[in-house]
Amino acid sequence: MERDLSALFDPRSVAVVGASDDPAKYGHAVASQALRADGRRRPVHLVNRRGGTVLGRPAAPSLTAIGEPVELVVISVPGSGFEAAVEDALACGAKAIVGITAGFAEAGPAGAARQRAVVARVREAGAVLVGPNCLGIADNTTELYLASDRFAPGGVALLSQSGNLALELQLRGAPHGLGFSRFVSLGNQADVTLVDLVEDCARHEATTAIAVYAEDFGDGRAFARAAAAAGKPVVLLTAGRGSASARSARSHTGALTTSADVVAAACRDAGVELVRTPREMTVVLAALSSRPGARTGGSRTAVFTDGGGHGAIAADAAEDAGLDVPELSPATQAGLRTVLWEQSAVGNPVDLAGMGEQQPLSYADTIGHLLAADEVDAVLMTGYFGGYAAAEGGLGGGQAGGSALAEGETLAAEKIVTHCAGSPKPLVVQSMYPGSPSCRVLAGAGIPVFAATEDSARALSAMTGRAAGSAAEVPAVPAAAAPLRDAGYHGVRALLGAAAVPFPAAREVSDEAGVLAAAAEFEGPYVLKALHLLHKSDAGGVALRLADRDALLAAYRDMRARLGAGSYSVEAMADLTDGIELIVGVNRDPRFGPVAMVGLGGVLTETLRDVAFALAPVPARRAEELLRGLRTAALLTGVRGRPAVDVAAAAAVIERITTVAAAHPEIAELEVNPLLVRPDGALALDARAVLG
Repeated sequence: MERDLSALFDPRSVAVVGASDDPAKYGHAVASQALRADGRRRPVHLVNRRGGTVLGRPAAPSLTAIGEPVELVVISVPGSGFEAAVEDALACGAKAIVGITAGFAEAGPAGAARQRAVVARVREAGAVLVGPNCLGIADNTTELYLASDRFAPGGVALLSQSGNLALELQLRGAPHGLGFSRFVSLGNQADVTLVDLVEDCARHEATTAIAVYAEDFGDGRAFARAAAAAGKPVVLLTAGRGSASARSARSHTGALTTSADVVAAACRDAGVELVRTPREMTVVLAALSSRPGARTGGSRTAVFTDGGGHGAIAADAAEDAGLDVPELSPATQAGLRTVLWEQSAVGNPVDLAGMGEQQPLSYADTIGHLLAADEVDAVLMTGYFGGYAAAEGGLGGGQAGGSALAEGETLAAEKIVTHCAGSPKPLVVQSMYPGSPSCRVLAGAGIPVFAATEDSARALSAMTGRAAGSAAEVPAVPAAAAPLRDAGYHGVRALLGAAAVPFPAAREVSDEAGVLAAAAEFEGPYVLKALHLLHKSDAGGVALRLADRDALLAAYRDMRARLGAGSYSVEAMADLTDGIELIVGVNRDPRFGPVAMVGLGGVLTETLRDVAFALAPVPARRAEELLRGLRTAALLTGVRGRPAVDVAAAAAVIERITTVAAAHPEIAELEVNPLLVRPDGALALDARAVLG
């Protein structure tokens, strides 16, 4: 349920417990910031157990000595006094508490027990707690300053587990005009969680984007749902994405699934922009905050340059960022020819080839044609633009063009702004002189300008990834089904078969009589599998294409002699003609719940590693998208005279498998490998489950 955090961000009164004159103490920094707005919107009370004055202001020796209710209390006292301070705050009517004090869950089991007791007491009183072990909060829209540093006002809500990273983001954002509506240090998330804050920031009108640095998501699935429903961009920077989530995995799915895959899958499903560094986060935030309406679902990008080298590098950077740089159609090239000279390249990249030095307005004319082309979704302009005005303004422009070129470039910038105002398509600029007057004209109109080519490409990818207003989709985990009791091969087959996952006919056997009974039950050719081995194929525990009963019996006798007594399975041999082997697996992540993996299957699964991930269960439509996005997707559509396979049938089976796995929380890993997909349908040939 959505929580009411109004007392946290817009309280009627504030008290800082542990306020201090000692600059080495955090109570000094918080109190200094809190007093910036004292009296304008709410009273700010300073509390120090010695009384006297703090920062030149009278300090109360206790909260009760204030003599009036206090709605928000910041507690920055030694750990031994934290619980007593919480009790005092609640007794004074506090509805929100910010716990700076450390030494709780992050310190071990004893601290975690103390933390649980504090949270229970706060919730019993109907209050909320941020922290403990946090660095404070700030809300520029309500003049609430309860962190150690100032944050420039703007539209980004910053939710961070790191204070230093928050400061770096502020420093990096300043040149792009980025400011912050709110800052919250997450701390231990003992009561108010990241999910609560994302939901509240989504409702906050002054917040236009939500930036998150998180190492612990708590309920990762709930975070993904909150981000998907936010209705505004959510940008995530996280750490520890590369460690394996299950190092003792017993399936291909478990062995191949890492924390990075899980987080990336959740972000794709939720429409969250996942970034790797503070610099990349700044780039994406600058792009998404620049022209909120300039966002498209298409990735067809026109690269426009005034030099071949810049154009080639920008085209590579665009493709690395997931954008397409297709050759422009003859009609679009002909239109460009009407405004460019003969030596200009118009295929894509589009290169002025020196024309800008003669006619600066050619920059704007070209942009106008590219934005108007139906086959172009976005434009990346790269190179020298800005250099003429930079030279005139003494900013180090490399070519002397005089005031005429500088004026012409500024006019071109103004005309580019006009073209962009009339188009919903995004334009991003990379310039050697991003601080030049003409580039400032572009930036002032909301056109992102960057110095680095890779930054401009990443910014454009953020503006083209998902069309504005399009819905993200985070699947709900189904209600838990009756637990699986038999996790053996045939027990798993029965579980999946009940969900309409198709398998060949099969019979479990443990002696020659069983083998003969199976041969009488269904016709050959046959397959024989040694079920008591973990990796059957590697140990020679799978025999295929056994033509008749005699061949089956001989194979059984050979395996039993080599591999010992145990459980075996006799199965009807599937027709592998024109088939492609896929793998479908679900691994249960402790933060995000069931996560599905689909990809190229068979014995080479771990070698090829051509797999894709999504939160489970996976709807058939999404499953088909995953399959068609594989590196080897061309195999599905037919190569070298082979017919196309029935991808839709495979996607339908993937939905059934992932739904079953998601409904069984006791299953840590579930895998079908291979799932044979042929032109006439899909058939599961092997299955495995690992109970948690």
